[in-house]
Amino acid sequence: MASTDPKKIAEVRDVHRLERIGAHSHIRGLGLDDALDARMISQGMVGQNGARRAAGVILSMIQEEKIAGRAVLIAGQPGTGKTAIAMGMAKALGEDTPFTMLAGSEIFSLEMSKTEALTQAFRRSIGIRIREEAEIIEGEVVEIEIERPANGQAATFGKMTLKTTEMETMYDLGQKMIETIQKENIQAGDIITIDKSSGKISLLGRSFARSRDYDAMGPQTRFVQCPEGELQKRKEVVHTVNLHEIDVINSRQQGFLALFAGDTGEIKSEVREQIDAKVAEWREEGKADIVPGVLFIDEVHMLDIECFSFLNRALEADSAPIVIMATNRGITNIRGTDYKSPHGIPLDLLDRMLIISTTPYSQKEIRKILDIRAEEEDVEMTDDAKELLTKIGVESTLRYAIHLITVANLVALKRKAQEVDVQDIRKVYSLFVDVKRSTQFLMEYQQEFMFSEVQDGDDDGDAEMPQAKGK
Repeated sequence: MASTDPKKIAEVRDVHRLERIGAHSHIRGLGLDDALDARMISQGMVGQNGARRAAGVILSMIQEEKIAGRAVLIAGQPGTGKTAIAMGMAKALGEDTPFTMLAGSEIFSLEMSKTEALTQAFRRSIGIRIREEAEIIEGEVVEIEIERPANGQAATFGKMTLKTTEMETMYDLGQKMIETIQKENIQAGDIITIDKSSGKISLLGRSFARSRDYDAMGPQTRFVQCPEGELQKRKEVVHTVNLHEIDVINSRQQGFLALFAGDTGEIKSEVREQIDAKVAEWREEGKADIVPGVLFIDEVHMLDIECFSFLNRALEADSAPIVIMATNRGITNIRGTDYKSPHGIPLDLLDRMLIISTTPYSQKEIRKILDIRAEEEDVEMTDDAKELLTKIGVESTLRYAIHLITVANLVALKRKAQEVDVQDIRKVYSLFVDVKRSTQFLMEYQQEFMFSEVQDGDDDGDAEMPQAKGK
């Protein structure tokens, strides 16, 4: 088995993420207090108090590492906040706990077997916290002397003086160290650390003692205290990686670069067995801990009977994560069979699950959600417009009402208005139809469409525009 360098794996995670406004970008957590009671409005979450409290109990057990290999099903009607609860759990867990999101239909679109795709998702959700001790030199740069050859070639020798509050030492510099110092623009007054094993130099900031040396400082300038104690120290470094990253690094010739290429392909079971044995050895030596994470499978009813059979076995494994599933189906066929079952999931798998139910939002809760979304999308809106939008959300769907916020803002900007008013909501309501009006249109003009199989039935009449209440 190829040797695994935790530092290389850790570097994979230091990728700048582009923030954008998404469907659940306003979610900051589950919005629970210390007693795991749900606040009415907190961290972007509104309502669903029972479901959020149940999710909070699961969350606290995950954080205390007292639960693993369990399955939780979040079941409810469309638009009742199932994915929002899962996103809230992901935010509350933080970066160190692995959280993998997967849609049920993704399994069938990948260029690998269904069981391999699920295995990779499981192993992405199992973290390994690797601890290693490193010897470092940490101190404030007092002076740097670099001897530059007269012929203009690169400098090959120099001296650097470092100090702490208790001692001061001079170190000789080689060509590689000189190049790093010049590249990082390290100068007297900087606080630096040097990793003795790799020679890597990290700039921590400037010393407070030198804060008055310059009249102007950029906003990125950071001041730190001069280190105490000895220059040479032993420091414990902790890296958190997941099992799938280690699998890829050890199964591909290009090593950790395969993580960037994305062409992970199918991984041999022998490689995984060797990695599991190595991780078990690290645990016995106290070098590593297993961090059970969370695998969230949305639209779980899209999985077929083979996937459900695999999940039954995988949940019983020693290092299984918490599997959270979400579905909006009632009693329907299990994919791949002619048998009906609640939520389209086999009864033996349902028996292994803790089921959390979500309920439709009330009119008051819909208003609060629309307020949060308008603030998230930076849209100013009058109270009358919000009241009308709330009425649309009650009579149509919450998602439809949320979609109208941005388009109504664009209409308001066209007429050079500072905030969205009722007339803008009316305009976009007439431009973009909801599901009910679209269905009614199809019923009325079904003969004009190709392959229409709906029989003539009773028409419900024209859908009327909801009216805002007068003040």
